Amino acid sequence: MRDSEFAHIIAAVIILTLVISFSALIGGDFALIPQLFLFAVIIIATALLAKKIMAYILDADVEHRLWMMDRYGWKAHQHFKREVPAGIIIPLFLTLFSLGTVKFMGILTYEARALKVRAAKRFGPYSYTEMTDWHNGLIGAAGVVAVLVLAMVIYLVPANLELLAKMAVFYALSNMIPFSKLDGTQIFFGSRVLWTALAVITLIFTTYAFVLP
Repeated sequence: MRDSEFAHIIAAVIILTLVISFSALIGGDFALIPQLFLFAVIIIATALLAKKIMAYILDADVEHRLWMMDRYGWKAHQHFKREVPAGIIIPLFLTLFSLGTVKFMGILTYEARALKVRAAKRFGPYSYTEMTDWHNGLIGAAGVVAVLVLAMVIYLVPANLELLAKMAVFYALSNMIPFSKLDGTQIFFGSRVLWTALAVITLIFTTYAFVLP
């Protein structure tokens, strides 16, 4: 893992902690903050590890960074002079504006690259040397599936960890949105069928999370 990627991940953990702990902060329940920080670490680590494993299976490398936006419209000239750290601004803005009610967790994005050994292992020196949209979508889907599995396991475990399960589901939901460079966009363009199936499953999990006490 590169130092720059590690720095982006640490920043993401801090942002996610602020998002999920905002209600506790304004309520003065500071003792809950370390637990919520641990929840943020678990959720992000689960998603990132799953994507790293899937990339390894595909003989690729995946690097994560904070979600950055370089354009504000569809036309070529509609772009910012510099990249805007949307992964910081949007989650924190929505959290502050809603006083912690809206927990948007689209913070990190990823970029996958084929490793040099991929060409040698994929039937010929020029076969499958580049990552296809399908492979890229599989990597993003692995992160979403892993977080949903985490939530399901927590639901089944007889422990008072419902909050962690809810946050994991909301993290998956946020990253399934097919917007900008979020994981949902990469899954959508990799396979609309895969994205639709994951979106339905994620919505089912989200509905269940809302009905939990």
